[in-house]
Amino acid sequence: MADDAEGFDDAVADAEGDPRVILALNLVLSSLLAWVVVWGLSMIDIVAYGAVNVATLAAVLVGVTYLITQR
Repeated sequence: MADDAEGFDDAVADAEGDPRVILALNLVLSSLLAWVVVWGLSMIDIVAYGAVNVATLAAVLVGVTYLITQR
C-alpha cells in the first residue's frame, strides 16, 4: 500500500491539469463570488444590483486571479 501512495503523490505532483477546466472553474467561481458581493453590497445600498455590475466584478476577478496564478 505504501508503494501506491508514493506513486500517486508523484503523479499528482507532475500533473498540470487541463487549462480549459481551470479557466471554467475560474469563471464559475468568480461569477458566484461577484454575484454574492454585489448582492450583499446592494442590501446595504452601496451599489445597485444588476447584471452589469455582477459581470464587471466577475471580469475583474477573473483577470486578477489569472494574473496572480501565472507562473
